[in-house]
Amino acid sequence: MTAVRRSLSNGLAQAFLVFIGLIWLTPLAGLLLSSLRTPEDTARGGWWTAFAHPGRLSVDNYAALLKNSGMTQAFWNTVLISVPTTVLVVVIAALAGYAFAWLDFPGRDRVFLGVVALLVVPVQIGLLPIAKLFGQIGLFGSIPGVILFHVAYGLPFAVFLLRNYFAEIPKEMLEAARMDGGTEWRIFRQLVLPVGRPAIASLAIFQFLWVWNDMLVALLFADSSAQPLTVALQSQIRQFGSNIDVLAPGAFLSLVVPLVVFFAFQRHFVEGVMAGSVK
Repeated sequence: MTAVRRSLSNGLAQAFLVFIGLIWLTPLAGLLLSSLRTPEDTARGGWWTAFAHPGRLSVDNYAALLKNSGMTQAFWNTVLISVPTTVLVVVIAALAGYAFAWLDFPGRDRVFLGVVALLVVPVQIGLLPIAKLFGQIGLFGSIPGVILFHVAYGLPFAVFLLRNYFAEIPKEMLEAARMDGGTEWRIFRQLVLPVGRPAIASLAIFQFLWVWNDMLVALLFADSSAQPLTVALQSQIRQFGSNIDVLAPGAFLSLVVPLVVFFAFQRHFVEGVMAGSVK
């Protein structure tokens, strides 16, 4: 680890990392410039030609996007899907993770092994059976149906992550809390949750990014009134030549929101994943 830090502190290594970062950001910059150009300018040349005439860049495309009822509804649908899914997964996984780590009940280890086994089940296997089930109970094509699907497939990894993190809490700390008269619910709420904040934050970020960027599940389970932004943008690709002024700002908006969330909580994300992945 010390050798790696020394190599990264080298000026040449830092310059190389900056170069790699600029390459990684190039598509994002191109998308941003495309979203600020008129369709006529886009038809004349690539996004890099915008540097020759920076005065032609404007936010008119974003103003038009806000007036597009279909795209704004898709954006709010994405929020209505991502936020409740993240909250439900974090709450349920935190309760289950604490139970698997510190509560003694019959079949605990076997049930946990079953949860871990669900990690290897691909999402594609459950698409058709669950779609048929949702159709029978009236959830197919609705936002609650999409949320339930994401919660079900997000819980195995979430429980695995938080259980491993909670299991690293010193046993003496919990025993001292019980000797002081603390109930399991109080210990969970006032001791375990504060200590497990890095893992919980990393799980929330991971789950939010996954659901926000999802298109496969929403493409199958959401109808036109419940479709998120990813599906709405996919439907616009068929007319790419004529509606770049809608597609480019919509795509940038879909990209920048998870980027802001990730970089705002990057430290918690890295600490939580590293701490919860090993025991």
